Amino acid sequence: MLHTIMHVNSTGSAPLLIAHGLFGSARNWGVVAKRLSATRHVTAVDMRNHGASDWSDAHDYPGMAADLADIIDERTDILGHSMGGKAAMTLALTRPELLRKMVVADIAPVTYTHTQQPMIDAMRAVALDQVESRRDADAQLAERIDDSGVRAFLLQSLDVKARRWRLNLDVLEREMSRIIGFPELSGAFEGPTLFLAGAESTYITTAHRNRIKALFPNARFARIPGAGHWLHADNPRAFEAAVSAFLDA
Repeated sequence: MLHTIMHVNSTGSAPLLIAHGLFGSARNWGVVAKRLSATRHVTAVDMRNHGASDWSDAHDYPGMAADLADIIDERTDILGHSMGGKAAMTLALTRPELLRKMVVADIAPVTYTHTQQPMIDAMRAVALDQVESRRDADAQLAERIDDSGVRAFLLQSLDVKARRWRLNLDVLEREMSRIIGFPELSGAFEGPTLFLAGAESTYITTAHRNRIKALFPNARFARIPGAGHWLHADNPRAFEAAVSAFLDA
């Protein structure tokens, strides 16, 4: 079962479900989720093998989509970033009756050639028995990861007191090919869909548009200025405005 963080709002707007990306958590979306809850009920989840959710031996998109389906009580809107976006797209293609609108943040329904293995290697290299504070862990991560923002993001999944990562690194490493891939699915999701890309990101390109339109014929596209792959963190106000405008339209 997925761990959830809810921002309660009893207005008549459709509820919103937020699915984070690889190495993320529901807590990463706290400020954005709270702002979006001004006009709707918002639920952010910890995906399987992340945060406080159950660990599983499998980390594939049909399984993650099924996890999301299990917590949906009424027709909902969904916002998924990166890995969470692929899970949301899989849910839309396999259980379209559960969704009203979908926002996919900086990911396409394609197989990518990059890998996130260096991140796993960097987290594994942290000598947790020597960590007394987040600063200690950051200093160790800095030996392998130059970007302080990326380190800060990863450290949100470190339980310093328990000296453990809130990530199932063994399974995420073994399933990396599935995480960067996308399942072969038939049919199409006819609901309104917004593909939001970071203007400085290369995760969604014009080469992906035919594939996106084949699966999501009512897709629209927009870019968030001054943002890379973590567009909701790089330019949160523009991101929130774009999501709200699309869901409220």
